[in-house]
Amino acid sequence: MHRLSELGWSRFFEDQLESGSHSGLTPARVAAAIREQYRLVSEQGEKWAELAGRLHWDQAFRPPVVGDWVLAEWSCDPRARIERILSARTQFSRKAAGTKVYEQVLVANVDVAFLVTSLTGDFNLRRMERYLAVTWESGALPAVVLNKSDLSKETEDRRTAAESVAVGVPILVTSAVSGDGIEQLRGWLRPGETGALLGSSGVGKSALINAMLGRESRRVRPVRARDGRGQHTTSSGELLLLPGGGMLIDTPGLRELQLWDAKDGIEAVFEDVLSLATRCRFRDCRHAGEPDCAVLKAREDGTLDPRRLESYRKLEREREFSESQRDPAARAARLRKFKQITREHRRLHKNRGEPS
Repeated sequence: MHRLSELGWSRFFEDQLESGSHSGLTPARVAAAIREQYRLVSEQGEKWAELAGRLHWDQAFRPPVVGDWVLAEWSCDPRARIERILSARTQFSRKAAGTKVYEQVLVANVDVAFLVTSLTGDFNLRRMERYLAVTWESGALPAVVLNKSDLSKETEDRRTAAESVAVGVPILVTSAVSGDGIEQLRGWLRPGETGALLGSSGVGKSALINAMLGRESRRVRPVRARDGRGQHTTSSGELLLLPGGGMLIDTPGLRELQLWDAKDGIEAVFEDVLSLATRCRFRDCRHAGEPDCAVLKAREDGTLDPRRLESYRKLEREREFSESQRDPAARAARLRKFKQITREHRRLHKNRGEPS
């Protein structure tokens, strides 16, 4: 049995309970979600649950994810029945994979997002920037975890490189094999706080989970020898209780992380670029050849890494496209802009053939 506070319950969720409206319902946290079946943990213990049928007819309904708080009818047999999903304090979202445009929430109510990358072949600063943008947007605090230090001879150089893009973000160096950094990792989560391990396959999240739990809870598989890529060992997320308090959400390895709504997150990650932009001649400068562009000047004199500028441009383009796809007004504006550019290209092409 666990007290609600030990599971992360706070005044934020308490305030969502209208007087009398939750009578007879049990506050519970989603510990696992598998094909519309949910394992809940509450003060009354653990129990599998299903959704109340009426929830499927609610247009604003979002299926529960690991970390969510719900109100459930606990007395139902053999499964409890989820009657309401409480609003999340933080949520980690991405654009769902595929051609359909909709938000996919991966985990909810996370206090600290541990962005795990390997110090070996997986190390990628551009991917790190992407994860940081999504994490800042989620409302959780990011911490970069450089894992597999036992296999790396470039630990300090890569820590320095990570610090250059994760400005002001804690950088933790860990190894599940040697035990380096594991206690420091545990120390980030106080009783009642929730962390989530996020990263691509093969970075060692499952091994870190085992080390933090002090037991073999997750299956660990080596990276593929033929290409060095990771193999999925976690097929669905799970909320785990850590010894001494705190919780950790293990998540499946992410093959792709497309932006959904990350305007504030991008601004948080690229403060250096945006600070330079305030010195551009034009307020709406796109940093693509305009005169007196401070961003391009910094790139040319070496004070701004060209790869970082290109990463910023790429994430901004992706964010704008995602916004235009889900917002009819933004989509129409993007189409008008495209047509204007097309007309201008045609005019320039036609003028080239005319005698001067």
